[in-house]
Amino acid sequence: MSGRRTTAALAVIGGFTLLLSMLTTATANAHGSMQDPVSRVYNCRLEGPENPRSDACRDAIRRGGTQPVYDWHEVNIPNAAGRHREIIPDGRLCSAGRAKYAAFDAPRTDWVATTLPSGGTRALTFHATAPHRGTYYFYLTRDGYSPTQPLKWSDLESAPLTSVTDPRTVNGRWSTTVRLPQKTGRHMLYVIWQRSDSPEAFYSCSDVDFR
Repeated sequence: MSGRRTTAALAVIGGFTLLLSMLTTATANAHGSMQDPVSRVYNCRLEGPENPRSDACRDAIRRGGTQPVYDWHEVNIPNAAGRHREIIPDGRLCSAGRAKYAAFDAPRTDWVATTLPSGGTRALTFHATAPHRGTYYFYLTRDGYSPTQPLKWSDLESAPLTSVTDPRTVNGRWSTTVRLPQKTGRHMLYVIWQRSDSPEAFYSCSDVDFR
C-alpha cells in the first residue's frame, strides 16, 4: 500500500516538475517586438495565426507555418554580441537570418504599415514580454528605399533615429517619444535590441508610411 502511495507521490512531483520546467522555458524564450509601429510578425499575431486578414500575413503563414507567428517575440540571435551586420546577411534583416522567420523578409508593398507624421513627433512602443537590460537602436530607411526590394543594411540611415538604454517597462511595455525626420511614403523602422547582460540580440521590422 505504502509503495503505491510513494509511486503516486513521485508521479505528482514529476508532473509538477515537468510543468514548472515548461513554464520556465516558455518564459525564458519570450522576449519582444515592436508594438507601435507594429512589426510584421507581431501584426500577423494580432491578426490571428489561424485566420489572418491581410494578404501579406496569409502568404507568410502559407510559407512558414503558424509557429513563427505564435513565436513573434523570438526573432533573435543568441550570440550576436553587437555583430549584427557581420552575422545577418543583406535581404535577411527582418528574419535576423533565421530560416524560421524567412517569410517576413519578403519584399512587398502590402505589409500592414503604420502612418507616421513627416517631421512630427511620435511615441514608439516596444512590447517586451521578458525585459532584459540592454540598449534599443531605432533605424529608419534612407530616402529612396523601395519596399519592393529586399532590405539591406545599406538601406538604413547611418545613425539611429534614437537609442534607449535600460528603459523601465510597465505591464511589459515601454515607450519613447521622438522627433521624426521629413520623409514621404513607405519606409522601414528597424529595431535592434542588444542585451548588455548577454550577447543575445533581438530584431524587429515595422513598415511605416510617412505623410
